[in-house]
Order: sequence, then structure tokens, then C-alpha cells
Amino acid sequence: MKLKKGDKVKVIYGKDKGREGTVEKVYRKSKKLLITGINIFKRHVKKSDKLPQGGIVEVPRPLDSSKVMLICPKCGQPTRVGYIIEKNKKIRICKKCQSKL
Repeated sequence: MKLKKGDKVKVIYGKDKGREGTVEKVYRKSKKLLITGINIFKRHVKKSDKLPQGGIVEVPRPLDSSKVMLICPKCGQPTRVGYIIEKNKKIRICKKCQSKL
């Protein structure tokens, strides 16, 4: 997967289209991302020790990685990610401005 924790991304498809956020967690096997403030759902919760009143709670859900694009820190545009190999290390690059990420 080309996205990492801490990357700034823009949603390009779905109910949150156009919104931006940072990647909080990456689920590699299912190719999903947890992004702060995006893909929030409401869930009905029973009374428990954590929530003595119960009620409706907002829960963030993971979003498929194909629905987001990385925002390049240098040019500030949503871009695809490429790779180059330097000194036996794989380095991510921006496909628009060719800067290292």
C-alpha cells in the first residue's frame, strides 16, 4: 500500500468527497484507512460501564484506500504516488512535481 500513517489525503469518491484529513491507521490486509473526521457513522449503543446512559454514538469507520488521493506536501495537490530506488532504498515520489515524500 502506498499510503502511510500521518499522510494527508483527500477523498475523491463517496459521501465525504472533497474533504481532507490525515491517516490515523492503516489496515494493510483489507486495504483500508482510518482517517480523522471522515466516514463517521452513528451507532446505537446499549447502557454499559463506559456509557452509563447509552444512546447514539458517532463512530469513525475505515475507508477503502482507492477512494482517497495523497496530497503532496510540496505542491499541495492531490497526486498519485510513484517509487524510485536510491542506494537500495525504495523512496516514494509525487507523480506531479517529482519531489520526495
